[in-house]
Amino acid sequence: MATRRAYRVAYDGRPYFGFQRQPDVPTVEDTLLDALRALDVLAHDADTPAGYAAAGRTDRGVSAVRQTVAFDAPEWLTPRAFSSELPAGVRVWAAADVSADFHATHDAARRTYRYHLHAPEADRDRARDAAAALSGEHDVHNLTSDPRGPKTRRDLSVSVAPAGDEFLTLTVAAGGFPREFVRRLATVLRGVAVGDTGLDRIDEVLGDGTLSGAEGVGPAAPEPLVLVDVAYPGVEFEPDPEAIEPLREVFSERRVDALARGRVFDDVLAAASE
Repeated sequence: MATRRAYRVAYDGRPYFGFQRQPDVPTVEDTLLDALRALDVLAHDADTPAGYAAAGRTDRGVSAVRQTVAFDAPEWLTPRAFSSELPAGVRVWAAADVSADFHATHDAARRTYRYHLHAPEADRDRARDAAAALSGEHDVHNLTSDPRGPKTRRDLSVSVAPAGDEFLTLTVAAGGFPREFVRRLATVLRGVAVGDTGLDRIDEVLGDGTLSGAEGVGPAAPEPLVLVDVAYPGVEFEPDPEAIEPLREVFSERRVDALARGRVFDDVLAAASE
């Protein structure tokens, strides 16, 4: 007998063309659905399981810690079992039994993204002032490619914190986000923090006028962005210890690989400076 269950999914988004299914390119959602077919949870001629929905769509190259999918699942489909048919960079690590009418998209109360912003020359006070000015309820039509409308009006919580000498950690939370929003917000905040623009740039971006061309705001790179949380009031996710350990191994190895590549690039830069 199937029960509606929600699953937490972590993934390295760099190899994928975003979360949502697309024809002819690899996506995280296709990977999840292929795993369910391999496990005979989903018929090979079916698009999705009964009740299926996801918390949101991450862009190409964006990663996640707590992306959430929910559907009617058999009792034996633990996070470990789900992950058994997934590639290493996509891990299901926690689950919760939910009500029969639970919807992973519509029932999400708050989504939180984090952007690791490389800004070694940033003035931290200016960065905090920018985050404060961006917080609150605003129409963010100049920070998305979506058309202006009710969905571009958002109540935002924006904070920034130093992370070592070279990075700022930008955290943004809201009920939902229009397309490319956090990446464009990162562009604005960095511009203020490094002194390329003044705080009045934020008033301009959040104003009623439509900015385009050279006055518009382009998105920052997707790879430093991660979906860190999706909040569902009253839902308690239980981590699966047998799924957590493989997750730690996979992402620890990727972290070491990234650090090693950085040392290689340091050697190249050192040689170029001789």
